Amino acid sequence: MPSASSSSRRWLGLRPKPFGITLVLLICAAAALFAWRAGSSSASAKATAEAPPTPVAAMVVRTETLPRAIEAIGSLQAVRQVILASEVAGRVTAINFDAGTDVAEGAALVQLYDAPLRASRAVAVSKGRFAQLQEKRSQGLAPSGFVTQETLQQRQEDLKQADASVEQLDAQIAQTTIRAPFAGQIGLRKVNLGQYVNAGDALATLTALDRLYANFTVPQQRLSNLKVGGAVTIRTDAFPDRVFEATINAIEPQVAEDTRNVLVQALFSNPDRLLRPGLFVMVNVVLPPQLDAIVVPVTAIQTSASGESVLVVRDNKAVGVAVRTGQRIGERVVVEHGLSPGDHIVTAGQLRVMPGAAVQMTMAETPEKGR
Repeated sequence: MPSASSSSRRWLGLRPKPFGITLVLLICAAAALFAWRAGSSSASAKATAEAPPTPVAAMVVRTETLPRAIEAIGSLQAVRQVILASEVAGRVTAINFDAGTDVAEGAALVQLYDAPLRASRAVAVSKGRFAQLQEKRSQGLAPSGFVTQETLQQRQEDLKQADASVEQLDAQIAQTTIRAPFAGQIGLRKVNLGQYVNAGDALATLTALDRLYANFTVPQQRLSNLKVGGAVTIRTDAFPDRVFEATINAIEPQVAEDTRNVLVQALFSNPDRLLRPGLFVMVNVVLPPQLDAIVVPVTAIQTSASGESVLVVRDNKAVGVAVRTGQRIGERVVVEHGLSPGDHIVTAGQLRVMPGAAVQMTMAETPEKGR
């Protein structure tokens, strides 16, 4: 009968064989997997290194003299415009204008009933004549002593009062005639013949269209660019092909606390009377030109969470460069920092290019300068 020690030796001799085989197989499989991955990575890197350059559109950065302006939105206001109204109450007896016509300065436009005032004036004139005769007679009798000095002075004062009464009635009669304070174009009438009007009731508007104001606001940061006498250009969609030239007439001395904007007023001639008060306008305050400005197409600028950048081609490879942009002019934008004259930048095809990748440039035409 076999002993216990011999049984243990037989068991130990049989079990280690399949374990060793399994271990060898696992090591071989791991080595094969590592070799396959290393080969794949090497092949991928080789394929990437041998990838053909990506075609892109590019341009050479150059400098130019750039006109500058402050853009603003405003509205037009007449230099002279009034609402015609009566100073006294009364009934309208005459309307001497047609709506929309030009009237001369001093023209009688509306007449109110003034017969009672004219009758009172006739009485005052008669009293004045009598007072004048009394004063003249007293002047002749005073040297002989038949009229005292006190009586003569009384006659003189009576004459002055009579003259003052006539002047007072003349002023009241003048108030019943509404006249044009200046030459201009009269608007739609707001009164009818025979209508009773109260003092202050609007009768019509009168506007001089030969000169107009353009009122607009600019941010307080641009206050240093404003000066009285500065040049301004005005455009309006009512006449899109016309540019009107104006001059800054006044600058509001106080900055608005709610908007932090400065109110500016420009004056310009309107000889053809094309523009009208109340029109919406686009205003450009002309500034000194910017020398050596770098302007690139908007399509060259890439925007991301980290800021703005462009792809610069160096040694036939695309390199990302951070930039700071400024004023936009049509389809172009000013680059204030990040580029230098002579740089080649990618203007189209950036999405197909990774930073550091090889590129093949096709020189693009610079887009038309924005107006």
